[in-house]
Amino acid sequence: MIFGFLTPGPYQLIILAIIVLLLFGKRLPDTMRSLGRSITEFKKGVKEGEDEIAEDRNLDEQDKHAE
Repeated sequence: MIFGFLTPGPYQLIILAIIVLLLFGKRLPDTMRSLGRSITEFKKGVKEGEDEIAEDRNLDEQDKHAE
């Protein structure tokens, strides 16, 4: 693998996690809460889009059968 040297090892990940906790420790709960809400809203939007597409397909099928 050419880029194998770019993958972080376990020690580098631990050091990175410690640095992130030191820098963003106080704001981390709010950030994670915001991220969770964003993911929930995204999933809700995807679900609404899927429902709308399914509804359009059902209407198209009903129109075809009506003809």
